[in-house]
Amino acid sequence: MNEEMRSFLLDLFLEAVRVVKAGNCLPPHLPPIPRGGRLIVLGAGKAAADMAAVAEAHYRAEFGEEVAEQICGLVITRYGHGAPTSCIEVVEAGHPVPDMAGLKAAKRLFCLAAGAGKHDLVLFLLSGGGSALLTMPRRGVSLEMKQRVIGDLMRKGAGIAEMNCVRKHLSDIKGGKLALAAAPARILTLAISDVAGDDPGVIASGPSVYDETTARQAYEILQKYEIVACRQLGFLLESESKPGRAAFSHAEYVLVARPVQALEAAAALARARGWQVRIQGDALEGNAVELARAHAAEILGENPGQKGVVLLSGGEVTVTLTGTGRGGPNQEYALALALALEGADGIHALACDTDGNDGGRGRADDPAGAIISPSTLLRAVEAGLDPVACLANNDSGGFFVALGDLVQIGPTLTNVNDFRAILRRP
Repeated sequence: MNEEMRSFLLDLFLEAVRVVKAGNCLPPHLPPIPRGGRLIVLGAGKAAADMAAVAEAHYRAEFGEEVAEQICGLVITRYGHGAPTSCIEVVEAGHPVPDMAGLKAAKRLFCLAAGAGKHDLVLFLLSGGGSALLTMPRRGVSLEMKQRVIGDLMRKGAGIAEMNCVRKHLSDIKGGKLALAAAPARILTLAISDVAGDDPGVIASGPSVYDETTARQAYEILQKYEIVACRQLGFLLESESKPGRAAFSHAEYVLVARPVQALEAAAALARARGWQVRIQGDALEGNAVELARAHAAEILGENPGQKGVVLLSGGEVTVTLTGTGRGGPNQEYALALALALEGADGIHALACDTDGNDGGRGRADDPAGAIISPSTLLRAVEAGLDPVACLANNDSGGFFVALGDLVQIGPTLTNVNDFRAILRRP
């Protein structure tokens, strides 16, 4: 592995993450505390605790120790993604499959929103991961059923928009229901986007915005992926009713960070170091292996010129699990890319999740993704690895740990989804 290129790829990734951290993107959007009312800070997502800590520090600078009299609240984040706060409670819970800790916390958060008065302001800090963390199944749906349905959708490669559509219609808090509970108080959502197109209805399943999807669409997704509980849930979905857009006149929504900002920051750094840059898009989706093969063809067709060229992209790839190995979508993409490039000279790449966790369990040592180089396949053979067999067994994690090419930076406390950089030297 060329250490200069490895270091450069890591620099690009870390710069992409830096600009979408709460401390860099949230403060300009924080509202004043309402006169005659309370500021109730709620939140959910992988960045929620850090967002809460940044908000607290912002208001503490204005009010000093009296800040405890001005604000209160509760945010829910993934295990291992907490941050120190004093006025705003932080609860850690299960992700990507919801658990009892998330259920209990979501009910408390909902009650805080429902208890807001007309002079209060509900500040809702939202980021990717909120769908699993804000778990409050509707009547007739148990937590166990919700866990099973979401787990099956993930294993079968459902896209994030599809999963979140189902989540909304099986929930009493997502799909705008949190905003409805907060009325007549004003609710301001400040969100970090982790979805293609930055659709507020898809980010964390849209707890504070009008739901554009229908129960029929949710049922068709369950049918498409042959979910066992499909027929049982179909009867519940048929009975659903929801209010119109007018019911959300008290709700405001602001995106404070988007995937494209991360790519643009990495592009600026690459250009400053003399590279040509092409951003392929911030909303690329689909199967990890198929996208990797397409990107291999693109970089092989690029003319690096005298400067070298960097291809940057974001979005969210998926994996259909058929094997028994370990890994994540970005690691699978990286392995498939290495195979498709066949050791082509001068091409290095990184694929990582900006939350610092690619298919892991939320531990500090979980990998964010992996790095490949022209020597990846050769070193694999020397180590007795079969890259084709590893890919077929969904064992990209085992492959890269053996080569020492995992990227391990720990939880970043933000999330704008996948970050991919492929560079071709002059």
